[in-house]
Amino acid sequence: MFRYLLKSVLLLTFTVIIVCVLYPSVVWVIGQVFFPFQANGSLLKGPDGKVVGSKLIAQPFSKDEYFQPRPSAASYDASASAASTYAASNYLLRNRVATALGPIVKYKSGPKAGQLVGSDVETWFQQDKFQGNPHIVAQWADLHNAVAQAWVNADPTHGQYVDAWTKAHADLVAEWIKKNPSTPQPKAADLAVLFFENFSPEHPGMFPSAVTQTGADGKAQTSIQPVKEGSDIQGTFFDMWRQEHADAELQDVPGDLVMASGSGLDPHITLQNAEFQLERVAAKWADDTKKDAADIRKEIDQILQANASAAFGGLAGEKFVNVLEVNLELCKRYGLPK
Repeated sequence: MFRYLLKSVLLLTFTVIIVCVLYPSVVWVIGQVFFPFQANGSLLKGPDGKVVGSKLIAQPFSKDEYFQPRPSAASYDASASAASTYAASNYLLRNRVATALGPIVKYKSGPKAGQLVGSDVETWFQQDKFQGNPHIVAQWADLHNAVAQAWVNADPTHGQYVDAWTKAHADLVAEWIKKNPSTPQPKAADLAVLFFENFSPEHPGMFPSAVTQTGADGKAQTSIQPVKEGSDIQGTFFDMWRQEHADAELQDVPGDLVMASGSGLDPHITLQNAEFQLERVAAKWADDTKKDAADIRKEIDQILQANASAAFGGLAGEKFVNVLEVNLELCKRYGLPK
């Protein structure tokens, strides 16, 4: 009996040493000697020599000088990689795509061919009528409760703005609680529809959005205020505008410009997507550097072509560019954005 037990213990010890010590050590040594860049996370450094991210994981870029990655249902959080799992019938998916399209889509034909539709969306929105009825914002909230609640939860400043409104409209909140006794202490998101129904007639043709101003101390301060133009309006109400302008022929946009990847962390975009963004990026860098826009556009296009590659050495599939790598190349050439 002891003899068999000893053999089992020796076999277990031998297996643990091989699987948990020798094998990982050999793999680690091979990785560090022959593939140090990949083995350490494929980390990329900025112009100052500091690590700015991994070429394998997408990250958001907010400035117009940069190319933007695909949308992310995981908010670019590597620890929460996931898709949105929205069905095609889910309005939240339609809203996310429409919000991305509003500020960037252009007319395909007609007297305004090649022009952005955003300014027309703003003009239409300011008239404050949808399908002949007044108060667009109230109708938007009534039609899409989940989207209105998502707006409140999208940023802490949104919730704070609604909380401030709640204190100033205690009577409306009290009436809402009477109609919803199961929610005696409603949160800001619970009151989203009520808030927009009240906001709309008080501020016709306007929508609450972030506004940055210079304070008395000379520092930039951002707060939520009613506005009548801007990318928030262009994106949020593009779908409603499209419903009333179904005959307008619009240009197609690359699918990966508005659709998230399965992981939400895809670091690449198609070359077609990058070229769609090229005009915006080049115009902003030209403004920053005070150089000719055409020359900057040509230079950045060369950067894109140099960094573009397809699968199997270019033998199959579309060409892609790594967003982080391209944006770092822009910083190396033109410096940091202003």
